[in-house]
Amino acid sequence: MAVSAYVLIECEHGRSIDVADAISKIGGVSNAHSVTGPYDVIAFVTASNFKVLGEVVIRKIQGVKGVNKTLTNIVVE
Repeated sequence: MAVSAYVLIECEHGRSIDVADAISKIGGVSNAHSVTGPYDVIAFVTASNFKVLGEVVIRKIQGVKGVNKTLTNIVVE
């Protein structure tokens, strides 16, 4: 079962553009944008299942230099 999520990302100060660029190149990430508000980057991720989604978020997105924190919001419709 395919799953999609919006991942809200908090970055180190001044790193949001670089982080968004790096995250947009990760497999499964449809797009990533630097934004205003309480989070610095929002990414849209699709994966074949929850396990793969978790691996993308935990191993790949959280592994990008400058990422401090993520909040994953699963799409339900």
